[in-house]
Amino acid sequence: MDVNIKERYRKLADKIIKGLKSRNMQGYYAETKEEALALALELIPEGSSISWGGATSAHEIGLTEAVINGNYVVYNRDAVDDFEEKRKISIQAMDCDFFLASTNAITEDGILVNIDGMSNRVAAIAFGPRNVLMIVGMNKVARDVDAAVSRARNIAAPINAQRFPIETPCKVTGSCANCKSISTICCQFLITRFSREKDRIKVILVNDNLGF
Repeated sequence: MDVNIKERYRKLADKIIKGLKSRNMQGYYAETKEEALALALELIPEGSSISWGGATSAHEIGLTEAVINGNYVVYNRDAVDDFEEKRKISIQAMDCDFFLASTNAITEDGILVNIDGMSNRVAAIAFGPRNVLMIVGMNKVARDVDAAVSRARNIAAPINAQRFPIETPCKVTGSCANCKSISTICCQFLITRFSREKDRIKVILVNDNLGF
């Protein structure tokens, strides 16, 4: 990544962390993926129950692998193929100690914007797990809520669609068509502007491009 972009991200991260604090959320900063992984593991006590939903950024820094191989109780939806088993694990995840996630976009003043198809991820972000730990690359930052929603719909969703055996307009064209396809991955939109429970949502900003 260009050195000037990295320097801009360092300075912008301070603003975002202050915005998160004002919204009853806790922000952290990591310069590298390795620092982000170490920090995440510091925040999760051994023995905690952990789950996640489509957490590409957590995979990319090695966090999901670390907890699978560590001293934790892991509800891993990715380890099963059967739909009913996946559903059962997703429900168990709603009462876990730590839910790992990222965000489709985050505004410069700390608002989180997420879009979901199955909706287990946005459900867990909104309510249930005792802690939500987000790994967020600085590439996810948007100026304001309108820009964040646009990023989620027009960048994150069309890229995410490529991962699944589905047929949606955005998978074919790479552009959002505001579709009502039965396979749409844009069923639920969640804007998190404040956390009722102080520091329940913890965001580790990483000075790198993570996820999509």
